[in-house]
Amino acid sequence: MKFSSQVLFSQLPVVILWYLAIAISSQRYGYAISLPHFENVPAVIVFGDSIVDTGNNNYITTQVKCNFLPYGRDFGGGNQPTGRFSNGLVPSDIIAAKFGIKKLLPPYLDPNLQLQDLLTGVSFASGGAGYDPLTSELTSVISLSDQLDMFREYKQKIKEAVGENRTTAIISQSIYIVCMGSDDIANTYTQSPITRVRFDIPSYTDLMASQASNFLQELYRLGARRIGVFGVPAIGCVPSQRTMHGGIHRTCSDSENQAAILFNTKLKSQMDALQNKFPETTLIYLDIYNPLLYLIQNGAKYGFEVTDKGCCGTGDIEVSKMCNRYSLKTCSDSSSYIFWDSYHPTEEAYHAICSIVLDNKVKDFF
Repeated sequence: MKFSSQVLFSQLPVVILWYLAIAISSQRYGYAISLPHFENVPAVIVFGDSIVDTGNNNYITTQVKCNFLPYGRDFGGGNQPTGRFSNGLVPSDIIAAKFGIKKLLPPYLDPNLQLQDLLTGVSFASGGAGYDPLTSELTSVISLSDQLDMFREYKQKIKEAVGENRTTAIISQSIYIVCMGSDDIANTYTQSPITRVRFDIPSYTDLMASQASNFLQELYRLGARRIGVFGVPAIGCVPSQRTMHGGIHRTCSDSENQAAILFNTKLKSQMDALQNKFPETTLIYLDIYNPLLYLIQNGAKYGFEVTDKGCCGTGDIEVSKMCNRYSLKTCSDSSSYIFWDSYHPTEEAYHAICSIVLDNKVKDFF
């Protein structure tokens, strides 16, 4: 079956489109959300890729890094490259703030972490990681299984510090966020001839969904009970994919968007099955595909003047080490751009997207 991203989006109920418009226009900078009465969220714990990596790649040997300017240009007081793949904050930070935990979610590998940092949550994410183990292997980053190993180590550390009973409460009551899959489609599948020989899109998205299910089951076994999982965004519409696969007019790559839609359908099906299998666990599918596409298609209404190029350099292809202090033509005002580099949104866009995706989903975690 051939999916059309444009048709799918146009079929969204009018009330949802209305909600998206209100959320973007009124909540671009986010806010701490009100939790249901008597509910406690001790920590936010994140797994995933560059969208939610807050600096873990700084501490490993990989080419996938961004701990240099102009990354972090608008972070804190300015010009603070932290290893976040944006000009400022990323969703890990924004989500932690929304749940009222803390303003910044540190990377687990930061050697300066204090006990309080661990008790209130960290990010295990690694830029370049994916559900497919090959994705992380190709870029020498922290695989999903390695992120789980770090989580096991994390549990042991807090158990030694605060005891088993408090550790059990922290682990079971925390909010878990999982965000990956884009690199599987945009890099491992699209750019690897060997992978395309072994798989077609239906079978490759089957592999991704199966790996996602295995990960979520292991996370459950390790004590997680409140888990939100982002789908894959409209990856074919990010600037780099437009440049490589969108032809002379740099249109969205429909094949990659179709792959994202197909995977998201399978991911949600797997999550529904796991919810039935583990009824004491809350599994929340977080749709990012439609909100990002809506923002791209209607950016001018909400102050985004450039929707198809990144702020860094030409905006067509620069990302990671190609986006550096010597990149010519880097924009002066990133807040008018949806994308910071050719692959990652700006802090401004992340605030808008996180509000759209999360604000009406919070109650579902409890």
